[in-house]
Amino acid sequence: MFKLFRRAQPAGDPEARALVRQDDPQTFRVRVRTRPHAEIVELRFTKSAHIGADDNGYVLRKAVVSPRHFDRGEVLIRFDSRYRVTATETQGLDLIPVAEWTE
Repeated sequence: MFKLFRRAQPAGDPEARALVRQDDPQTFRVRVRTRPHAEIVELRFTKSAHIGADDNGYVLRKAVVSPRHFDRGEVLIRFDSRYRVTATETQGLDLIPVAEWTE
């Protein structure tokens, strides 16, 4: 009737959320390390320009080329309908947890 006994929605995957930082309601950041040369690259993306609709929520697929060694890789981040991170995948890269970032 008034949804008094509804279940709380899951908050996404805690491990995946620890890899993506939300700066404000529209902007996210992630840092990756390339596997060949361990070069760190930071990606900034927004809901309106970079994240697209998917079957079960939203998805970001981004190709990465490091500026110094031109190492290549790809990042895939999945979000639920409330833009909470549910999964991450990479090819040729390793995601750096937000707790390990040095500003």
